[in-house]
Amino acid sequence: MGRQVFIVNLFVGAARADVMVLVHGWAANEDTWVRSGVASVLVRNAWHDAGVLTTTPDGVRHFPGYPSAESDKRFYRVQLPSTAPLLLQASHLTAELVFIQKRHPKDDLIVVGHSAGGVIARLALIRPEFVRTKSLVTIASPHLGTPRAFDGLHVVGGKPFFCPGPGVDFLKSVFGGRQYQYLKDSHGAMLDLTPAGGGNLIDWLNQQPHPDIQYHSIVRANTDDVVPTASQDLNSVPTLRKRAKVYPTRTLHGLNPADGELLLEILAANK
Repeated sequence: MGRQVFIVNLFVGAARADVMVLVHGWAANEDTWVRSGVASVLVRNAWHDAGVLTTTPDGVRHFPGYPSAESDKRFYRVQLPSTAPLLLQASHLTAELVFIQKRHPKDDLIVVGHSAGGVIARLALIRPEFVRTKSLVTIASPHLGTPRAFDGLHVVGGKPFFCPGPGVDFLKSVFGGRQYQYLKDSHGAMLDLTPAGGGNLIDWLNQQPHPDIQYHSIVRANTDDVVPTASQDLNSVPTLRKRAKVYPTRTLHGLNPADGELLLEILAANK
């Protein structure tokens, strides 16, 4: 009995630690953080891989991570239905954030989103179920949308005059294969990622009040052919102007180990 009381008291008096949640973007999954080398950078710097979370009809499922050195810092990777409309993805992420908060009620939450994952994170953080969060870091995220979404919609929705009707779908399947099918499945997500305007989802999101937390934008400075540089800056969002710190990088749109190093620098400088 004495030992049990000692353990409980030790837990209550423990210092607050950091818990990072890594949110992938469109055409990606939870493994993008591993394949890119970002996860390895975190592990080498004493962050514990806490595993993967995904939301099912039965609730949130947790797949434990790989054992690593003992650490009070840990990161989770979430698996979202990346072809689904962004509001549906945000509802999954919200459930997963609530799950994490229940597991770590005394710890600070840091949400990191790459590409569309940064927009999905914002959609989750403005919801009524807002989970106590310390900071949001977005990497190459289309906060003002991206014209590339129009390109994807055109590929799927275009009907050449010489091939009206459903026959065009067969031709696109032949020439586009799995990539075309993925675009077709992503119709809702593509609509949500079109440039802000006309009351679309991003236009609406950018008018909503955002929580009073730290905001950080990792921006590809004129080296990204997927998302325009200005769209990646959280300060471009009307309700977040002058609230975000910006970190220019000169790499392509995808994640890379340097993003992990920069992420660590951001966290160290903003404890």
